[in-house]
Amino acid sequence: MSKIDLSKFEKKMIIRQIERKDIDEIIKLQEKCFKGMVPWEREQLVSHIEHFPEGQICAEFDGEIIGSCSSLIVNFDEYDDKHTWDDITDEGYISNHNPDGYNLYGIEVMVHPEYRGMKIGNRLYEARKDLARRLNLKSIIIGGRIPNYHKHSEELSPRSYVEEVIHHKIYDPVLSFQLMNGFTLMRINPNYLPDDLQSNKFATLMEWNNIDYAGKSKQHYKTSFPVRICVVQYEMKQIDSFDAFAKQVEYYTDVASDAGSDFAVFPEIFTTQLMSFLEEKSPSKAIQRLTEYTEDYIQLFTDLAVRYNVNIIGGSHFVEEDENIYNIAYLFRRDGTIEKQYKLHITPNERKWWGISRGDRVRVFDTDCGRIAIQICYDIEFPELARIATDQGAKIIFTPFCTEDRQGYLRVRYCAQARAVENQIYTVIAGTVGNLPQTENMDIQYAQSAIFAPSDFEFARDGIVGETNPNIDMVVIGDVDLEVLRRQRQSGTVRQLKDRRPDIYQITYRQ
Repeated sequence: MSKIDLSKFEKKMIIRQIERKDIDEIIKLQEKCFKGMVPWEREQLVSHIEHFPEGQICAEFDGEIIGSCSSLIVNFDEYDDKHTWDDITDEGYISNHNPDGYNLYGIEVMVHPEYRGMKIGNRLYEARKDLARRLNLKSIIIGGRIPNYHKHSEELSPRSYVEEVIHHKIYDPVLSFQLMNGFTLMRINPNYLPDDLQSNKFATLMEWNNIDYAGKSKQHYKTSFPVRICVVQYEMKQIDSFDAFAKQVEYYTDVASDAGSDFAVFPEIFTTQLMSFLEEKSPSKAIQRLTEYTEDYIQLFTDLAVRYNVNIIGGSHFVEEDENIYNIAYLFRRDGTIEKQYKLHITPNERKWWGISRGDRVRVFDTDCGRIAIQICYDIEFPELARIATDQGAKIIFTPFCTEDRQGYLRVRYCAQARAVENQIYTVIAGTVGNLPQTENMDIQYAQSAIFAPSDFEFARDGIVGETNPNIDMVVIGDVDLEVLRRQRQSGTVRQLKDRRPDIYQITYRQ
C-alpha cells in the first residue's frame, strides 16, 4: 500500500492580522452574522488597519475568513460612563486610538454562522488576550450585545435579564460566552448601538483584567508631554567657504542645545547661501554645483545632531538623484539616524529657474518626541497633505520656507495656522532673511518664523506659541505640549478630527 498523502486532508486554521485584501470578505461576513444591522463601510476598515493593525484579527480556515474581531486602545477613564459605540469608536473609524492608553477596547467579534461550534470565538478572544499581554495593557473592555434580551424584555429589565444569565437561568449567546471567557460585568449602557434591536439598544460593559500587567508609572503621573522647539530665522549673507556656512549653522545648533531644545528647525533651501561663493551666474548651473555639497551637508548635520543632542530639521537642500534635482528636507535625529521628505508641489519659480522635480510620497517620522511630518513651504498650502499626515499620527508639522516678499510669506503663515486649527496639531514655520545680491534668483528674503497651536483655551493666546520679529537674524524658542493636544482632541471646545463627516467626504491617499 502506498503512502497516504496527508496534505489532501489538511485544512489550515490560521489566526492572523486583517489585511486590506480581506476587507470585502469581512464586509460580506458581517452581513451574514448581523442581519438587519448596518455593516462596516470599507473606509472604516481601512482606517482600522491604518490606526491599529495589530488590533484587527481574523480567523482563516482553508483559505476562507470565517471570523474576525476589531479593537483599539483607549484610556477608558476618559470616557463617559454611559458612552455609546459611536463615542468609543469615533463612529467606527477608531481615529481616537491611543497607543499610550491602558485598555484594549473590543468593538466587534463575529463568527460565520456555518462554523459556530468550532471554538472560533474562543480563538479570537485568546488572540486579544495575547495582544493585551504583549502590549502590557491593563485590561480588555467590551460593550457586549445581549441579543436574546428582546425575547424577555416585556417581563425583565436589562439588569434582571443580565442577572438571570449570570446565574445560568437564561442563555444568551454573547453574554454567556463572555462570562465563560473570564469577563466580568461592569455596568449596562443604554442606547449603545442604535441598530441593535435584538438587544433593545442595551449593551453590557464587560472587563477582563490582565494579571500580568506591569503598572506604567510614567503614564500614571503624566500630566504633560512638553516638547521644546528652537526655530532658526536664518540670515542669508555673503560667505567665502563651506566652513563659514558650517560655523553659522553650528552657532544656531549650540543656541538650541543650550536652551534644552528637542528640535532645531532651519529654513528651506538655506544652503543656497553656498552659491554666494560659487561665482556661477546661471541659476541652473549654480544649482548643479550646489548639489555637489550634499554629502558635506548631510555629514555636518548628522554630526551636529549627535554632538549637541538635538533633533534637527535641516531646512531643505537641492539634491541630484537619477539625473533629476529634488528639493529635500532632512530629519537628523539625535541618535544619528536620518530621514528625508521630498517637496511634493513645485512652484512656478522653481520650475522656471532651476528645473526642480516633484516628490510623490507623504512621510511621517517617529522621533523621541512623538510622530512628526515635514512639509516644505508650498506644500503647507495644500490642506490634503496635512490631513494625511495627521491621520498617520503626526502631532507636529514642520514647514521650512523661503519667500522673497510679504505676500508669499503670508500664504505660508496663514496656511500653517489653518492647518493647526483644522487638524488639531502644532505647526512650525522657519524662514530665511537677509539678502544675497550677487546670487541670481536668491537675492531678497522675507520671513517671520513662528510656532503655531490650535485655537482653544488650553493653548497659547491667538494660537501663537512664539514668533520672531520680521526680517531679523534670530531664533524663537517655545514649548508645545503633546499631552494637552491629546486631551483637547478628545474634549476640546471643538473637535475637528472627531467631528469630520467621512460619510459624505474623504481624502484618498494613492500610495
